[in-house]
Amino acid sequence: MSTYDLPDELQIRSDGPVRVITLNRPDDLNATNHALHAGLASLFPQLDADAEARVAVLTGAGRAFSAGGDFAYLDELAQDDELRHQTLTHGRQIVTGMVACRLPIIAAVNGPAVGLGCSLVALSDIVFMAASAHLADPHVLLGLVAADGGPVVWPLLTSLQLAKEYALTGDRIPAERAAAIGLVNHVCPDDEVLDQAMACAHRIAALPKGAVEDTKRIINIQLERAVLASLDFALSAEDRSFTTPELRANVDRALSSQRDRAKKK
Repeated sequence: MSTYDLPDELQIRSDGPVRVITLNRPDDLNATNHALHAGLASLFPQLDADAEARVAVLTGAGRAFSAGGDFAYLDELAQDDELRHQTLTHGRQIVTGMVACRLPIIAAVNGPAVGLGCSLVALSDIVFMAASAHLADPHVLLGLVAADGGPVVWPLLTSLQLAKEYALTGDRIPAERAAAIGLVNHVCPDDEVLDQAMACAHRIAALPKGAVEDTKRIINIQLERAVLASLDFALSAEDRSFTTPELRANVDRALSSQRDRAKKK
């Protein structure tokens, strides 16, 4: 396996031609901080450059896939213009990197996939989801514009009305519902989701390399055009939304609740 330059918050291991990528902040339900976000931005070009890699499997450590953005990180982004602009650039790189990645990307959604976690699922090529897991994109609930996944990609995966409903309300989408409306491929028993994703990965990895990669590229040309048509506006709108009083109030409320819970422990 090629040498990867990734933070501890993002781990990668080799299983033959399959690369298993694990979001690795289990004590925080794999919520996104700066290191994890930056690591994801640099991951997909490194996968492309790994000559022996044929398929990637993306999953989470512990009991969540990813619980979305860490509120302390959101607080930093709201107050630090330079960090926010860097993070939005990373967001663009994650989206375009996943769409253009030569490897098929299979998501093994082992638990809740919220915010960026939900976006990673939307941008994956094939999705296996634990029966107890759910998707949710709560950007709008917090006062943010959702720019980097769900609302950008969902209209190509499900109906426009359903994409609007879940993007505007932030409602949870249980696994069975997500499969029924086309947002995931398979719902699995919780203890089988990674095994089933790995079996699919090895099946694809055994097929002719050029045919697999070019077929993915043909399908994703449609996705890439849709993403590029909206992504710059989406990121600019998300940038503006970080400075709104609604977000400030919601982040302050969440951080206060976290402090109260910590005092009670």
